[in-house]
Amino acid sequence: MPHVDPVSRRPWRRQIAFASGFVLSAVLAFTALGIAPASAQQITLLRDTETEDMLKSFEAPIAKAAGLDPTAVHLYLVGDPEVNAFAADGQNIFVMSGIILYCKNPNELIGVMAHETGHIAAGHISRTSVGAQHAMIPMLLSMVLGAAAMALGAGEAGMVIMSAGMAVANAQMAAFTRVQESTADQIALKLLNATHQSPMGLYSTFERFAVEEAQSAYKVDPYAVDHPVGQQRLADIEEGVNASPWRDVKDPPQVTHTFEMVQAKLAGFTMPVQSALNIYPESNTSEPARYARAMIYLRKPDLAKALSTTSSLIADEPNNPFFYEVLGQIYVSMAKPVLAIPAYQKAVDLRPNAPQLRLGLAVAQLATEDPRLASSALQNLKAASLIENDDVFTWYETAQAYSMLKNEPMANLSTAEAYYNAGAVRQAGIFALRARRGLDQGTPDWERANDIVGIASTPQQR
Repeated sequence: MPHVDPVSRRPWRRQIAFASGFVLSAVLAFTALGIAPASAQQITLLRDTETEDMLKSFEAPIAKAAGLDPTAVHLYLVGDPEVNAFAADGQNIFVMSGIILYCKNPNELIGVMAHETGHIAAGHISRTSVGAQHAMIPMLLSMVLGAAAMALGAGEAGMVIMSAGMAVANAQMAAFTRVQESTADQIALKLLNATHQSPMGLYSTFERFAVEEAQSAYKVDPYAVDHPVGQQRLADIEEGVNASPWRDVKDPPQVTHTFEMVQAKLAGFTMPVQSALNIYPESNTSEPARYARAMIYLRKPDLAKALSTTSSLIADEPNNPFFYEVLGQIYVSMAKPVLAIPAYQKAVDLRPNAPQLRLGLAVAQLATEDPRLASSALQNLKAASLIENDDVFTWYETAQAYSMLKNEPMANLSTAEAYYNAGAVRQAGIFALRARRGLDQGTPDWERANDIVGIASTPQQR
């Protein structure tokens, strides 16, 4: 099931030009142009193994074709209805839930991801600061001239000068970004060809954007937007699309099925209940529709319907770990964690290297408040951390397991890790100091506590 816990990051946010198992996993603050705005924009990440698996399977061949290490490209699912995706800081791609729901097939979403990979391959993220610096020059000059005019009594003229300078700066930055967007489109075409995938998904997505853009405004100023205007963008890639030998390649049936299931799951979890039911009414008995309704019933909550719907899915696919994950979440929501444990255990047995499934099992085990299950829960949490050691909620639950086992030093160290990965270094230092006092000197855990104390003690962290 989708899941959410707080984690802090601070990359530069670039708005791109693309115009359960869910856990809310992170709140990210982004600052544009390196200048902190009055209120930093926050976004919420979702954690869902099924969705992440799909995105990774789409990205891996694209990244490899771009000369990147697929394991070094980090994918994040953002819980936001906006039809968008963006790359930020290094090799990080953020995919909004809205763009997944907007795409009509896997190839369209793959085209979006190829575009974002194009930004990374071209080094656009690191170069954006250079473009921003150039764009700031006319704004700063206008502020100086405007302030001088106002000091001489020409207040209105000073304001006009300042406004003009900001307009020039915005236009320069938009022009810089438009060039990057066009370059990323061309790289995306090359990556799709290199991986023997159709570029039609990229084209059809842009085509819909162009129609919607034309319907939404009487006239679009091409110098005021930060991406190529719709029809021009289509024209720029049309020749490459038509020339592709892979133009007519279709998505494999299993890939389409996975995409439709993930779409349904996201719709059931993120959309308003009635809107989701309009798309997946009870008269629709297909597997994706039932999956969406299982999520909807879980949210309402109508747990009896959620249980029967999920059971029907398991009957159809008895080896699908994600159906058992949903079943476990239903039992947890029914305050029956003892019944949730076998369901989560089945999910883990089918997908043992999925840290979020291990986490779900551990949460169910700890929710029973049975000390006899604490050791097993701890082992699952340790297994999850070996694969993914920066998940805040996993460290929080690890602290709970150690506390149940009466091991306060390790509970404090786990709490320190949770704070540290959430970016709250000062608080991490407080708990690491407490942990260090109770740990045997020289052991790996003592050394780790000492490291966190040292980092928290540096002047910039105070």
